Amino acid sequence: MIDPDVISALIRRTAEAVILPRFRTLSPDQIREKHPGDLVTVADTEAESMLGQLLTEAVPGTVVCGEEGVACDRRTLDLLDRPEPVWIIDPVDGTANFAHGRPAFAVIVALVEAGITRGGWVHDPLGNVTVHALAGSGAWCRNRRLTVARDLPLSRMTGSAYGHVPGRGPAIRLLTAHGTVGAIDNTGCGGIDYIRLARGEAQFKVSSASLPWDHAAGLLIMAEAGAEARFLDGGAYCIHDHNRALLIAPTRDSWETLRRVLLEDRDGAEQSK
Repeated sequence: MIDPDVISALIRRTAEAVILPRFRTLSPDQIREKHPGDLVTVADTEAESMLGQLLTEAVPGTVVCGEEGVACDRRTLDLLDRPEPVWIIDPVDGTANFAHGRPAFAVIVALVEAGITRGGWVHDPLGNVTVHALAGSGAWCRNRRLTVARDLPLSRMTGSAYGHVPGRGPAIRLLTAHGTVGAIDNTGCGGIDYIRLARGEAQFKVSSASLPWDHAAGLLIMAEAGAEARFLDGGAYCIHDHNRALLIAPTRDSWETLRRVLLEDRDGAEQSK
């Protein structure tokens, strides 16, 4: 059985060694675009390399599928179909924030086996906070078990909303125009959003994309904390689906209400997908 605290320590060690020293010290030649508008820094590549080595040494027989490895060679995604347990790594989630010196970035790690997420870790290097979960063992931050608050009305809920709902428009506009939720606060870093959700500092999250390095760990953590965490169409999360919208909310009722706001016209007719 994997000791989640050992994995947390390896993530923290990597952040302290190669991520934090680069924060607000990057030179222009240490930042580049993988794709138009999609940044990568030397900290991303160094952290993925270091952390991947530490994790595979700590758990022999595992392999690594990292965001930057996939960016260099899409065939790296084929590792997710192999029988070995796979570490999915986002070495610096929120790279745009990191590259511009904004304090909202995280390290995200998931352990996947046979397509199922078995473990998830999200670490905030600046705050030195890690939330984690093993499937069936609850969600944790240090020694505190995390559970979502179930009695907060939607009108007082805070959360994040990214991307567009097909046929409907930007998710943030749909939620704010409807007036159902209290506030939306997009940090620009999914990992920080997940930490806030897990610790009860936010209550919902909408994302139009579902890349595994961004979401596999966080969705497991939130499910273990008792939240409704699945695709907006109602399906269970799958690491092989990268472009299906996701919705997380504290309860089934709040999830269903938010889904209706995002997918239905004012007269209650659901939009075609």
